[in-house]
Amino acid sequence: MASTYSPNTGLELVRNGEQSGTWGTTTNNNLNIVDRLTNGVLEITLSSTSKTLTTGNGSLSEGQYKVIVISGSPGGAATLTIAPNTNEHVYFIYNKTNQQITVTQGSGGNVVIPAVATAAGVNIVFCDGAGSGAKVTSLTDNIASNAIKITGGVITGITDLAVADGGTGAGSASAARTNLGLAIGSNVLAYDANLQGFVSALTLPTSDGSAGQVMTTNGSGTLSFNTAATAARAYTYSVLF
Repeated sequence: MASTYSPNTGLELVRNGEQSGTWGTTTNNNLNIVDRLTNGVLEITLSSTSKTLTTGNGSLSEGQYKVIVISGSPGGAATLTIAPNTNEHVYFIYNKTNQQITVTQGSGGNVVIPAVATAAGVNIVFCDGAGSGAKVTSLTDNIASNAIKITGGVITGITDLAVADGGTGAGSASAARTNLGLAIGSNVLAYDANLQGFVSALTLPTSDGSAGQVMTTNGSGTLSFNTAATAARAYTYSVLF
């Protein structure tokens, strides 16, 4: 009876008592397929906008590699088709081209991997092998963590973080000040060099004085509230009247 093949990887399943004298050749071929499935890296250089990644039965094929590194200049947005559409696969895909690459297996849904020059062009995708309606799902886009540690680099292309989540909810300094209740002219005064010079030069009192007191200086930059002398007030009144 003829061999059969594993449904997703193309490994040859030898029937009992079959392939006498050639069993070792088949086994070694299967082990090479397993090697690709576990740690194999395929490097593809694209020169067009389409590429089909096929997994064959009983033979070494491109679709059996675990990691797919894509480089080259496809000349436009490219499509990577996983075939056949009945195989389930998990791929680590690194897009090193200057174009986005759409990974597809059927009509169920695709994953777009951006060019590495514009964003993180690395993605782990799952192909569900559902036939004509097969769907490709990004596993990295749905990773959740409660303790992310970022030690360097730049974060781009994300939605503005809400104030409730520790952000400003804005993409500009002006909008951020408004969201935080610090809008200049509405919530806070604009910087004034004259006012800043006044505050820097003088030490102001920290509490209000009594009714009828006046503010005086000690001649060394310290202001305080004091009661005007009676004679001084009488002299002032006589001058005025």
